[in-house]
Amino acid sequence: MTEFDRSAFYASLRKRDSGVFGTSLSQGQVDGIEAILDEAEKRGTQLDYLAYMLATVYHETAHTMQPIEEYGKGKGREYGQPDGPYGKVYYGRGFVQLTWLFNYEKASKKLGVDFVRYPELVMDLKNATAILFDGMAEGWFTGKSLSDYLDGVDEPDAEDLREFSNARRIINGTDKQVMIGKYALAFETALKAGGYTAKAVEKSPQKPAQSDPPPDAPTQPETPPSAWAAFFMAAIKAIAKALGGKK
Repeated sequence: MTEFDRSAFYASLRKRDSGVFGTSLSQGQVDGIEAILDEAEKRGTQLDYLAYMLATVYHETAHTMQPIEEYGKGKGREYGQPDGPYGKVYYGRGFVQLTWLFNYEKASKKLGVDFVRYPELVMDLKNATAILFDGMAEGWFTGKSLSDYLDGVDEPDAEDLREFSNARRIINGTDKQVMIGKYALAFETALKAGGYTAKAVEKSPQKPAQSDPPPDAPTQPETPPSAWAAFFMAAIKAIAKALGGKK
């Protein structure tokens, strides 16, 4: 399988007319992208899913590609009040602005990290990346998921843009859906330039297990002696008895 050429991917993003970033990227932007690409290759994420996730992060983080906190920290919103057993405020954090106590609880159970007691851990790059992938794949944010809108088929840009635009419903209705869809096209072009393909882990075929018999299993009986062997043994015993009887 062709190796994904990240240099070609970044070269495409840096083109003046790419539609994202301009001609240079900061180290923070590269670090965020790298974390997402690493996770995608580990999971075998299909190309259009990855393109749309990158576009979503680009928009939701104000192009920084780093986890951020919601502006205003939920002030004036229902989820902006202290809640739960620790009196924390579960405003938007991360790549895709995880909000509400029940979503922090869901992420805690899924990732095994106590985001309920320590919601600030959503800002960790590794955690934010995992929440991005699981949340968009499983429909945590609006009940809609990537598979509801993206079909994995390489089609003309007009059709891909329609699908990407509709996929905004995964995060926030139709807010700026076409603009974000165009970002996704730019990332899709860059991923193709680098030769990205999903790299799901291939499982090697396993040999049938050679299990030992259970401890109480009956043992195989020994092969009985042949009829001739039994005859000779009987004859020898008879002769020995006859000889032993003489005085």
